[in-house]
Amino acid sequence: MDKAALEAKIVEATKTVYDPEIPVDIYELGLIYNIDINDKGVVNLRMTLTTPMCPVADSLPMEVQQKVAMVEGVNDVELEVVYDPPWSKDMMSEEARFALDMF
Repeated sequence: MDKAALEAKIVEATKTVYDPEIPVDIYELGLIYNIDINDKGVVNLRMTLTTPMCPVADSLPMEVQQKVAMVEGVNDVELEVVYDPPWSKDMMSEEARFALDMF
């Protein structure tokens, strides 16, 4: 199993998920903290939300889990939503900052 290639596919899958209030994908927003893949194709994904009171706190993680589970080579997804460290605008990519005019 080529874990680097699989991780790249997982990143692409997460880039299809958007916070409905922000026109930037969750990966570029910096909401994905960690992607770990074991030898059996089980993905441990740590992510956060922009705020614990996010209106899509119930649905967004489920959407991420479903999209990652559909990636060829992924056998299971263990998703953990964490709030430490808390998300901040500093976690956004340069692309996201540009898209949101936040330079």
